Amino acid sequence: MRNPLQEQLLKAGLVKKGKLAEVAREQTRARHGKQPAKPTESQRDAERARQEKAERDRELAQSRNAEARQRELRVQARQLIADGQIAARGERAYRFEADGAIRTLLVDDAQARELGSGMLVIARLDAGHVLLPRALAQRVRERDPGSIVVDHGGSPAAPPGTDDYEDPRFAVPDDLVW
Repeated sequence: MRNPLQEQLLKAGLVKKGKLAEVAREQTRARHGKQPAKPTESQRDAERARQEKAERDRELAQSRNAEARQRELRVQARQLIADGQIAARGERAYRFEADGAIRTLLVDDAQARELGSGMLVIARLDAGHVLLPRALAQRVRERDPGSIVVDHGGSPAAPPGTDDYEDPRFAVPDDLVW
């Protein structure tokens, strides 16, 4: 009951009788064995819905984790500000813009000079504002940049002698003799 090709291969000595019998058994098993039932349309729809739900859940978990990380960083920044604040002392009113309004912080002359030079910065703490040293402000800025309200040392000033006016329509010639 073997097929003719198997008989020819056996006669030619290319296959062994045991291997032929094994292949025949596997073919019989494949023909008479139970095949897994093909999924119905409703099963495919259910599987697709399950995969979509799993994807939505994954995205939701990612967004929740990102929000939790942001909250954690804001709490760390607030703690750094609360621990490292410098008491504003003095009677001199230092005015600055924050949240669309002019705010006032009472400082002494030394603190006003340090604020102007960028050695001190003003940070938001709860409903008020406090002074912070520059080194601590950098660490706070890494965690929550919105906490720093005033920082005069953040952008370097232009060195003296540089010309900020660079309109090509009104260029001053280099060989102009006065």
